[in-house]
Amino acid sequence: MKFGKLETLEGFPDGGFALPGDAAVTGRVLSGAGRPWNVRCGGTMWTVRAWRGSVFQGVPQRAWPEAYGRAFGTIEFNATHYRIHPADRMAEWAAGMPEHFRFCAKFPQIITHFRRFANCEGPTADFIDGLVALGERRGPSFIQLPPNYGPNKGQALLDYLAQWPRELEVAVEFRHPDWFAGGAEAERVWEGLEALGVGAVISDTAGRRDAVHMRVTAPFVLIRWGGYAGHPTDQIRLQSWIDRLGTWFDRGLREAHFLVHQPDSVTTPETCAAFADRVEAASGTRPVAPSVLPFA
Repeated sequence: MKFGKLETLEGFPDGGFALPGDAAVTGRVLSGAGRPWNVRCGGTMWTVRAWRGSVFQGVPQRAWPEAYGRAFGTIEFNATHYRIHPADRMAEWAAGMPEHFRFCAKFPQIITHFRRFANCEGPTADFIDGLVALGERRGPSFIQLPPNYGPNKGQALLDYLAQWPRELEVAVEFRHPDWFAGGAEAERVWEGLEALGVGAVISDTAGRRDAVHMRVTAPFVLIRWGGYAGHPTDQIRLQSWIDRLGTWFDRGLREAHFLVHQPDSVTTPETCAAFADRVEAASGTRPVAPSVLPFA
């Protein structure tokens, strides 16, 4: 995840990764009875050659997608951002995955970046066909807004989301700093997400702490987490998220996807294994994750 990525943590303040308190909307949305933990963790791709000695050991490259599905619970499916894949291809990918697995498909850039939610009925219909074809393997999809897409353009986003099928869960990742500054235009959009039952992606990255907004606008959450390849802060940060997720499940959170970004994805298996161990310690249930050695 290049968004907010610092090349080094030298000079980064002690405690700089601390999670802020919950926003008011989180208290409104998560105000019900507690639920069992339902959390999945995974990475961003299945074409990682560095995993040939662990996740893909003894597996031919043509079978890497299926091996990924057995080892992880979810994926940030970026392939759909660059191309709208036909429904039969999406169904083929879904058929290769086990029952526990879910795809979190990123919206096509033709919708989000090029046409910016205007005059995109055709691409939207094609994308929806692909999501439907995922069937039971479909998790929440997500819109990643361009960095220069600010609150002054928020009405186009709301108009688009108002037409989105409610049965297809979707979340939005905001990047422009003004989304987090408390302005009236931004707050109107945040309120619109809550009213529509649209989720908000939380991006936990060192260089953009404002994006760790802790606004849960729907009873599910996608957390895009940028790590530092086994730096000691990675483990501290994982535990912070375990603590917060425990609070949220106690208040009625239904589902969480923890999407790990590590440099070149090399240590994603170790990160997911460590996260799963901590989930098990907190909840008694271990999400699907690789069985790998801990960080050296």
